[in-house]
Amino acid sequence: MRPPDRVLGSAPRVEPGRVHLLGPYEIPGFPGKRHVRAYVPVRARAELRPLLFMFDGQNVFDDAPSFAGGWHAHAAVEKLAKTVAPPVVLAIDHGNGERIRELSPFEMKRGPGAGPGRATEFVRWIVEWLLPRTRTSLHIDSDPRRTVVGGSSMGGLAALFAHLEHPEVFGGCLAMSPSIWVAERALVEHARHKPLAPWSRIYIDAGKKEQRGILERDTGQLAELFRNKSGDCVLFRVDAKGAHREADWRRRLP
Repeated sequence: MRPPDRVLGSAPRVEPGRVHLLGPYEIPGFPGKRHVRAYVPVRARAELRPLLFMFDGQNVFDDAPSFAGGWHAHAAVEKLAKTVAPPVVLAIDHGNGERIRELSPFEMKRGPGAGPGRATEFVRWIVEWLLPRTRTSLHIDSDPRRTVVGGSSMGGLAALFAHLEHPEVFGGCLAMSPSIWVAERALVEHARHKPLAPWSRIYIDAGKKEQRGILERDTGQLAELFRNKSGDCVLFRVDAKGAHREADWRRRLP
């Protein structure tokens, strides 16, 4: 696949079947500027389309910009097109040194992301500024039942938080190996007090080789918490061979 096309401005013309770079955009209060990567499937229908919105955009498509190999989401959604309406994929790049803080909703006491979490502001900008400006130009449906937010690791944590805080926008959540250990498992307590929307759909997974089985235990408990709130809205998967790495997330993404 050829390098992403660069499309500047807020009303991009995105050719189906290719990854495009939108922006770069300034996010108020955040350093630097940020690209959003967009992919419209070749078989995308002319009417309003479903959306998969992903964090850590550098990792979502091709190998070149990623840390350890991309997830090839464009190939995954093209395979979906054989059976269901494939989603447009939008993926926002992380802020490099700011990544941990911007994807955490909670204050971290130590480590590289020490300090107040900024996911609340980050997600609000996505919901209030970015999505309204891309829905029209990319023919994206605003129905939350056709809008999924996803990510892995810290991106998985941010995806769970975005779904809990904005179910009217993100009706579905795809959280691969979410970093729910952040801030002493604060997300679990946060989720305990959040109702789920009637249309909520949540996918959570973990690899058996992650944190010596601790992540499997913790994500399983979170999935059970969600099931107790809303019955069959949750799919929890354990990857018997899974570790905390891009190769396993790429394999599980489809």
